[in-house]
Amino acid sequence: MFFRRILLAPFSVIWFLITEFRNFLFNKGILKSFQIPNKSICIGNLSTGGTGKTPMTAYLADLYSKDIKVQILSRGYGRKTKGFREVHINDSSEATGDEPLFYKLKFGEKVDVAVCEKRKEGIEKMGQNNFELLLLDDAYQHRQVKAGFTILLTPFQQIFADDFILPMGNLREGKKNAARANCIVITKYPDELSDNQINHIKNKLKNYNKPIFFSKLKYIDFVPFGMQLGIIKKVILVTGIAKPQPLIDYLSKQFEVEVITYPDHHPFTHAEIAEIHRKIDTFVGGQTAIFTTEKDFARLNDKIKDWQLEKYPWYYVPIEMEFKNEEEFKSLINDYVRTI
Repeated sequence: MFFRRILLAPFSVIWFLITEFRNFLFNKGILKSFQIPNKSICIGNLSTGGTGKTPMTAYLADLYSKDIKVQILSRGYGRKTKGFREVHINDSSEATGDEPLFYKLKFGEKVDVAVCEKRKEGIEKMGQNNFELLLLDDAYQHRQVKAGFTILLTPFQQIFADDFILPMGNLREGKKNAARANCIVITKYPDELSDNQINHIKNKLKNYNKPIFFSKLKYIDFVPFGMQLGIIKKVILVTGIAKPQPLIDYLSKQFEVEVITYPDHHPFTHAEIAEIHRKIDTFVGGQTAIFTTEKDFARLNDKIKDWQLEKYPWYYVPIEMEFKNEEEFKSLINDYVRTI
């Protein structure tokens, strides 16, 4: 690892200089940022994938959509369409991207969801619906627009302060750019989190002078979207997300687990699913189920009938975000959202 980083150091320096020059232009107003006129929250990170942006966006949408009009805008990573597009429940992930479709399947008509590579264009078109709160998914580096409040996520297992710029590490831009955030949320903390660990992390991040919160993923009762089993003893876990290990650990406490992993946002093929079904057909006793994540389900939902998923024991595992200091976090967000 040490020698690899030495070899990659020159490339990281080049990336650092490019991103810092770009940030300098925005900071000085040479490149312009569009200030979103309504209440808006940006959810993002400094590092590449797997920090928990999707569950955080869903948490905020659930928190506020009960009494105000909430909209979610995403670029729609991995979709095959271009430009602005509203997301509907009967859409395919190929048309919208899996995360936007995940939001729509989860919230239905309670939350408007749209995708657009150019966030300013997307905001202007969504603004025609007079939103009261706009959530910008994965927009920390999209500086052409400026949200009213910004949440920076960093995983417990790899705090950004300990990381390096790409390609030496996983940072998209320099650590000092955490200054753009209004608060920092440590995600995916372990079940056992000591006061010493909390204080150690807070001390590590004290120079950024931001409120710090701790969150983890909470898995809730799995949901069938195929044949239901009375008893489940073994699980074949099929995932196409960045970091599935927490889910693997969770399921391993209850079942014998066999894991089939694909890259993040993987577009499942009929042949891959057929092979998984053949594997299930070899088991005797009918106590083996196929589990996947809620986000992966978004990529399978429109294929349930065509790929005969309803004839096999498919389930997805919903997740929620749980905070160690939730009331403090809600209070901070409410102070922004509830003010005129």
